[in-house]
Order: sequence, then C-alpha cells, then structure tokens
Amino acid sequence: MKRSAPPLFSILLLIIFSLTLSSRILVRRGGGFSSIEVKEPSLILRKKVPVFNSTLLKYAAIDVGEAQAKNEIKELLKGNFDSRGAYRFSVKARKSKGILAMRRSPQFYGNWLDAKRVLHDWLRKKRYQPEIMDELIGLVKGPIDRHDGLVVSERRYGSCAVVGNSGILMQKEYGELIDGHEVVIRLNNARTERYERNVGVKTNISFVNSNILHLCGRRQGCFCHPYGANVPMVMYICQPAHFLDYTVCNSSHNAPSIVTDPRFDVLCARIVKYYSLKRFVEETRKSLDEWGSVHDGSMFHYSSGLQAVMLAVGICDEVGIFGFGKSASARHHYHSNQKAELKLHDYEAEYDFYHDLVNNPQAIPFITDTFKFPTAIVYQ
Repeated sequence: MKRSAPPLFSILLLIIFSLTLSSRILVRRGGGFSSIEVKEPSLILRKKVPVFNSTLLKYAAIDVGEAQAKNEIKELLKGNFDSRGAYRFSVKARKSKGILAMRRSPQFYGNWLDAKRVLHDWLRKKRYQPEIMDELIGLVKGPIDRHDGLVVSERRYGSCAVVGNSGILMQKEYGELIDGHEVVIRLNNARTERYERNVGVKTNISFVNSNILHLCGRRQGCFCHPYGANVPMVMYICQPAHFLDYTVCNSSHNAPSIVTDPRFDVLCARIVKYYSLKRFVEETRKSLDEWGSVHDGSMFHYSSGLQAVMLAVGICDEVGIFGFGKSASARHHYHSNQKAELKLHDYEAEYDFYHDLVNNPQAIPFITDTFKFPTAIVYQ
C-alpha cells in the first residue's frame, strides 16, 4: 500500500508549479507573442553614486598647519601678538606696526575683549561638518534679511553673481548681465569705477579675506567698506590675529559683518586640497607625500574666489561665476598691476572644481548626499 504525500509537501509542490507556469505566460500583442519583461526594482531605483578615491580623501582631511595654528591662537589669547599666522603674507613689518598702534589706542582693551570672545567661539566650532552647507542660509542670508527689514526665511536667493578679479573681465562687457542678478558678490574690495561696462556697479555682499583688513585697525577711516557702510561684509579669517582688525572694522559698519563659520572654512579647505592632490597625482605620477613640497605645505590655502563661490552655492538657486580664469594677454587682476599668482593657491585645481560644479556636482567630495546643488554657469 502506497503512502500518501504529507499535505504540507503537496501544497509546496502546487505553489512551485503555479509560479513556474506564471513565468511562462504569453501575452498576445498585434497577432504576435512576446514574453513579459520583469525588471529588477533595485536597478530602476538605484542612483549613480560617485566613487571617491579613499586615499585622496584621507590626505585631503589632513591639515598640516593645524598644530601651528592652534599654537598661534594659544599665544594670542595670552596677549602675545608677535606670533605669525600659518597663512601670512609678506607684511611682517606692517603687521607689527599695526598691532602697536592698536595697543596704544584708548579703545584697544574693549576691542580686544570683543575679539577674544569671537575667537573663542570660532575655535570651538573649527571642525569638519559637511552639514554646514545647509546652514549657510541662516548664518549669512538671515542676518542680511533682518538688516534689510525682511522676513527671515529659508528661501535661497534666486540668482547670484560672484565676480572674481581676473583680468579676463576686461575682454568682455558683462556689466549689465552681472547687475541683472538678484545678488552680486564682489571680492576683496575690487574697484568698479571705470570698469562698469565690464564688471557692473551693483554690490550686495562684499566678500573679503582678513588680509584685506590687515591695515584697517591702525588708522582712522580704514578701508573696511569701500562699497558703503550699508553693504554687508562676509570675511574669512587667514590669521587669528585678524579678529582684532575685524572687531575694529565691525564697529564702523552699519550692515552685518559676518565671519565665515570655521566649519565652512574646513570644508572648503578639504575640497580644494582633494582637487589639488588629484591633479598632482594625475600630472606627475608622484607619491602624495611629495605634494606638500610643491604646494607650500602648511601655506597651501584656497582662494577668496573659491570660498565666495562655495558661499553662493549654499545660499543661491542659480550661481553665475564671472572673472575666474586667466589668459596670457590679461593681467592677474583687472583693477591692479599684479601679474603673478600667489603660490599658496592651486588655481588649476580650483578650475577643476568649477568644472565639476557646472557639469557634475555629484563628483565634488565631502558634501552630503542630501545637499541640493544650484545651477551654476561659468562665464569666460
């Protein structure tokens, strides 16, 4: 007598048979037959994720000047103004005279107390935090909106023009196009007089590095706000001692004077170094350990222009980039006779960044996946 199959086993066989039969169903289409194509859902939804070189990421995260900068800040907080900054320029004699003049002024003690408070807060925040890009609207646009009597919101500016200082601007008449943006960001007190057809006249944000204000504190009527006391100023710190210059200038400025968040500074530094390392390896085929000897090691730094562009990326829906680039027939700066580039910048690496910003922003490292990049255009 044969034994009957267990009920559970019979049910499983029936399920397998049904699934096999279903997969072979043919659907009549216009007199012919074609099998149903079933696509893997994960292939449909899968997003292309850029692959970053882990070694480059690791090297880019190393700040070789960090120990020196921390020691400088430590000495500065003790009242020792003779320390030298990691990103110093060739103005040592002027720097010492400027500090001495400020120390003799009656307002020095109050200014220094204010500078120390800002410096303490700046040092406390100095770390890598990529989410800072999403906070720039509140940190920069918020204070400006309040000053203008507007309701503070999370809305980005519709369009921003970042106007660099390259001499190539003299080869084009972009003035009207630049002024047509909702917000115009100018760099390092660059003049517009006599260059209106090329660079426009409108200025909504003055973006400077602290070396520009270096001489500000030692004379009255210092050149803190060439575009007017009501034009907001955004400044990044090159040397901690420049917080004193910032404090002096801030006292005479009606509009907001904003020091860039150090988390933003760290992010910009990593991005630029990554592109510099990548270019160095691709061009020379040398070891990454040799990069520092070519790019001044602890002196290496991003340019004012790059950080201004990064600022616009965080607060604008559209970014127009003007006056970034070079030509053999053009001066380094359109408004000065400077011909040589600063060695502490890697402009070619920064141009690679701008290319990715326009064409493939997902290839930019150290930015969170959730950050929404604006539309960007480089005008040559």
